[in-house]
Amino acid sequence: MKLNPRQRGILQIIQVNGSVSVTDVAKKFSVTTQTARRDIAELCREQLAERHHGGAMLPSSSVENIAYTARQTLNADVKKQIGLLVAEMIPENASLFINIGTTTEEVARALSQHKKLRVITNNLNVARILADNSGVELIVTGGLVRSRDRAVVGESAVDFIRQFKVDYGVIGVSGIEEDGTLLDFDYREVRVAQEIIRNSRSVFLVADHSKINRNAMVRLGDFSQVSDFFTDKVPSPELRAALEEAQTKLHITEPH
Repeated sequence: MKLNPRQRGILQIIQVNGSVSVTDVAKKFSVTTQTARRDIAELCREQLAERHHGGAMLPSSSVENIAYTARQTLNADVKKQIGLLVAEMIPENASLFINIGTTTEEVARALSQHKKLRVITNNLNVARILADNSGVELIVTGGLVRSRDRAVVGESAVDFIRQFKVDYGVIGVSGIEEDGTLLDFDYREVRVAQEIIRNSRSVFLVADHSKINRNAMVRLGDFSQVSDFFTDKVPSPELRAALEEAQTKLHITEPH
């Protein structure tokens, strides 16, 4: 689904404030309450928001991620900027892992003009993005393909990744706690990400601001395992302290 500008604006309010009321939407966008309710209902149908009395809030589940098609829409422009920022940090003649996620896919798009890269991925969307680039030697892991997002997971993927040692590991996560704990929803996905971390000389974490303080059930690791964190907004003092303690470099996209 493609959101209209008003719906994107409503979603941005929810992401910043955690919730929004029908009345506030009607006032801010100068529309009727009926129109505001329809917009909110559409966001909830797309699993971008969750209904609550009189409005909507961020999805609250800690056991299930929102749908992949919805995640593609969520903060799409921000993710593109993060992808471009990461690509500037990766030189040609480098080897790297790229794992699952809509933000890591934007990194792959930003790398589409790089030459002499060796990319290993368990993300079939990343493979599709890079497959036509003759300057990229592309290696795809074996394993179970998750149809909802074309992720390759399972022990076969873990064993395959274990064979390599690369320059950069580019990973995404579903949630980041204020103390620097990294979280995700699927333990099989986490096992692959942990192996990527272990076999990368530098680990680049990519996550927009909506992932901070977002609940997810499986612990992936923490910032002590991450060399660089790429995001779009200045984190809270607590999270900046966790980054400093872990000696993780913070990179923030330019305002746009």
